[in-house]
This record gives sequence, C-alpha cells and structure tokens, in this order.
Amino acid sequence: MLPAGYDESGPLRVVSSLAGRVSEPRLPAGEVRIGGFGGVEGLVEYLHRERVSAVVDATHPFAEGITANAAEACRVAGVPLVVLRRPGWEAVEGDDWTWVDSLAEAADAVGERRAFITTGRQGLKAFRSGVARTVDPPEPPVPGVKILLGRGPYTVDSELALMREHRIRVLVTKDSGGPMTAAKLTAARQLGIPVIVVRRPALPDGVEVVGTVAEAVDWVSRGSGAG
Repeated sequence: MLPAGYDESGPLRVVSSLAGRVSEPRLPAGEVRIGGFGGVEGLVEYLHRERVSAVVDATHPFAEGITANAAEACRVAGVPLVVLRRPGWEAVEGDDWTWVDSLAEAADAVGERRAFITTGRQGLKAFRSGVARTVDPPEPPVPGVKILLGRGPYTVDSELALMREHRIRVLVTKDSGGPMTAAKLTAARQLGIPVIVVRRPALPDGVEVVGTVAEAVDWVSRGSGAG
C-alpha cells in the first residue's frame, strides 16, 4: 500500500507500506514502513497524522483483509483511494484449468493426485499432501506437505525440471497474475498437467481500479490524491 502525502509547497512524498509477512522483503526505493496499522481505526489515525492525501492500494490480489480495511479507512478519513490490480491470468489453447473459489475447494479438487502447491504459506493446512513452494517456511509446519523454499521470477526450464523431479500430477495456484510466477503455467501446459486456479476475492464496492503502475501514477498526477 502506498500512502501518498502531498504538500502544495513541495514535491509529492510517497511512503511504501509493507505488511511484514515476508522475513526478507524486496524493498522499494524511497521511504518504507513495515507492519500493520491496527485495523481501520489505526489506519484512519495514520492518514490524518501524516496528512496523507491519496492511497494507492498495490497489495497482492488476495490480500482481501488489507484492501477492505484500506477502503473503509479512506472512506472514513475522506482520502481518495485507487486499487492497483494487475490483470489475472487467462487460459490459452492447451491449458486444462479448473477454477475454484477457495483453498479448501482446491484441496478437494486435488484428490489423491500429487500436487505442486504454489498458493503461499498461509492456508497450506487445507492440503493433506503434496509439494508446496513458499518464500518462508509455514508456521506451524504442515504434516504431509513437502516445503520447497524459493522466490520468483522462475523460468520455464526450472519449472519443468521441478515438476518432473517431484512427479507432479496437478498444479495448484491462485490467480495472482503477472509474469514473475507465470512460468509454472507454461510448464504445466507443456507437460499436460492440469491446473487448479483459485479465483480472486471480490473488491469492496465502489473502489476505483487501475491495471498498471503507469495508470496509478497518472491517477495521482491528475490530482486525485492532491486535492
């Protein structure tokens, strides 16, 4: 999330706020804060204290709670908000995708097949077996699930090798979108491996959405966050 404070006497001040869920995050340039705000009330207080005049919610498409809090806090504080959501993935010829609405549904769809689970460490307890790739180890450990630590971007060749080595029969992913982890979808297509895709949660009603960083910058530059 990017609270953008504006002062008419000087340049735009941008603060990048990270949730702190990854032990060694890749930090963006400029001013960064790490950690939560204490819910809606805490975020409202922060927006007022720091004189924030616009918020760009650039969180992960599945950070449902953070986005809901940001939308409500900005409504209460009277601060403009735009949600930056990269486009989701779309199946192409040769793909065998099954769409589900939750990790629990994904686990049920896996059945007895050996799965490559790429949905992050949160929610892994829904799965009883398989191979999961996460940035940090899950706490507590998940019995029956083998953990591989890794961070994208990945290549098609490395994903092909991984799926072959671990005898993967089905891939499980969230519809995160973006190129950093899309190689697994190409590898699954080439190997004829079906993919279970978890749909994105719905956005809060009434929020403005853009699909690229350039559009978000333009939104702020047009004065949406400087009024």
